[in-house]
Amino acid sequence: MRVVALISGGKDSTFNMMQCIAAGHEIVALANLVPHSRTEIDSYMYQSVGHEAIDLIAAAMDLPLYKKETLGISNEKGRTYKPSENDEVEDLYLLLETVKNEISVDAVSVGAILSDYQRVRVENVCSRLRLTPLAYLWRRNQEELLDEMIKCEVDAIVIKVAALGLESKHLGRSLSLLQPHLIAMHEKYGLNVCGEGGEYETLTLDCPLFKSRIVVEDSVVILHSNDPIAPVGYLKFNKLVLEIKLPALDLHSRLEGLPLKDSDGYVTDQGEEAFEIIENEEDEPKYNETATNSSEVNYLNETIAQRPTITTKKSKEGWLWLGGVQGTSLDPSEAMDEAMSILKSLLSENIHTVQDVCSISMFVSDMSQYAALNELYVEMFNHVNPPSRACVQVPFDQTCPVRIEALSWKQSTKSSGDRIIERHTMHVQSRSHWAPSNIGPYSQSVRVGDFVHLAGQIGLVPGSMEMVAGGIKSQCQLALRHLKRLLMAVDSNFNLRDVVQGICYVTDISYVERCRKLWEERTNNAIVDYVVVTGLPRDALVEWHVWAHKYNNQFEYEERGKCVDNFFISIYRRWNYDNNIAAILCRVDHPQSAATLDNKIFTEAMDYTIQKLKQGHEDATTSIFNIKIFYSVTKSIECDSFNSYFEDHMEDSRLSYTLVPVVSLKNSHTYLSICGVRFQ
Repeated sequence: MRVVALISGGKDSTFNMMQCIAAGHEIVALANLVPHSRTEIDSYMYQSVGHEAIDLIAAAMDLPLYKKETLGISNEKGRTYKPSENDEVEDLYLLLETVKNEISVDAVSVGAILSDYQRVRVENVCSRLRLTPLAYLWRRNQEELLDEMIKCEVDAIVIKVAALGLESKHLGRSLSLLQPHLIAMHEKYGLNVCGEGGEYETLTLDCPLFKSRIVVEDSVVILHSNDPIAPVGYLKFNKLVLEIKLPALDLHSRLEGLPLKDSDGYVTDQGEEAFEIIENEEDEPKYNETATNSSEVNYLNETIAQRPTITTKKSKEGWLWLGGVQGTSLDPSEAMDEAMSILKSLLSENIHTVQDVCSISMFVSDMSQYAALNELYVEMFNHVNPPSRACVQVPFDQTCPVRIEALSWKQSTKSSGDRIIERHTMHVQSRSHWAPSNIGPYSQSVRVGDFVHLAGQIGLVPGSMEMVAGGIKSQCQLALRHLKRLLMAVDSNFNLRDVVQGICYVTDISYVERCRKLWEERTNNAIVDYVVVTGLPRDALVEWHVWAHKYNNQFEYEERGKCVDNFFISIYRRWNYDNNIAAILCRVDHPQSAATLDNKIFTEAMDYTIQKLKQGHEDATTSIFNIKIFYSVTKSIECDSFNSYFEDHMEDSRLSYTLVPVVSLKNSHTYLSICGVRFQ
């Protein structure tokens, strides 16, 4: 992509440009917001100190520079941003709009590391201008990042200090010399090693992107505060000059030999999350070679029709489940449009809105129709901070192009003394090396109180947004790393061990055991169902869809089972100490793969599941239940029992369900699996 780089003159914006080039992009222009009256301003968004060097940096890189003045006024200081007249963010919009009108650009380089405030506002501007934000430093380990900058020959000096552990004597010193001191101050006082807390700011005098280096010939220290503990001061440059670097080398030669990694390099980098990409895994079946090839699989069951189901009883904490939402049209787009209308209507009837939806599971018959379906989805979920989402292709027949399940939450009326529950959404749209960006109408995670619902994760390389090389092992390892990073971004105390329940969708039954082993190498706390489907986004081999709870370590666990007519019904259940949350997985197996699962077995399995799910809350009016029933279309199942069973149970307005046909389940002997959850 052709990139315009936002530059402040500091190390972060400089190194992010280097990361853009390493990822295969081209920097074609620079952009800078100049402080009004050419003096330092107290901006929430932009570094203003060192602005005297911006023109020299553009000259050193031999690139056009676009500038605009800003007063540094921030009218909108919240977690989200709406365009506000005279806000400093609108100055950025006008600046980038000018760039886009004059030259061809596709993306914006931004050096954000940890500031959600800055990221959200840059993403807002980029979204409005249809530009891709590139923030390759986002959520990098700061000690590793600083070390990488120094090793990649970013020669930056400290030009402002404003933190305990830094003094005016440190002004003008290079980061390479200050690195040990910064690490020591981090250990002693918690100082952000890269200055992300505003502890210090820098000016890049030289780096491999520069044809000339900047030389400081005259500067003066300006003290804002001479506090003996944490003085605030900065360097004002009176004279800066450029000095040509000899021998003159082209950009490729200047970058040659540096430890600068491409996007794949940040997947296989060192550390506990690193793994080796195996290009040709042994015994790796080709995509759709076996069970998922619809032309070869003998589908014994037609798609079971169902009507939308909704938990019209309100849970104590404001949850609402909607299951089995689908249109009646055979045309995919018309069916999706109808499903969206039904979903919106059901929400409205229960005094919820589309903005209250937290999580969506979308089951489609044909992933090649995804773009058209997504356009209609966007029309409905076009608001800031949309729900998380998982989308998979399942073997629906022509009567059902799409079926949707949704979880919604709205703050319930609280009596005095009840704790306040808040919703926090993470919708990172910038491309980075951290985790896949979500440019579309869904968020990476939605946290409501102690619950976290994550979007489905596949093995995308974050920096390139391409599928990772290798086979199922590489894809599964990377998807699990995404889950871990997303959880830790929600709360640094979260981890994979806090996942309560998950579904692992795969495109071949041979992948199940490999994915199970990779999961259990990291944690075995969760109840996980393994489901074989006919397709996943981007032709992925595996997709993980999970939810977590802050106090998962306080959940109990049990396994139960019984045998009925040679069918074995297994129950795996987890619940918290207060028993106001429960998760369940029921599997129905038979030693013979050619048996028939009849009405009696289905009723036994459902009754057993619901009994265990409700255990301790049989008569509670403030608990709601949701179940997903995955049934194998390659097994002999008397499917007429499904709807007749639920027709008999629809008087229970606490129950919502979704029927999902799949190719296979955990193994060739599994006929049915039921994933259930109970919330209060």
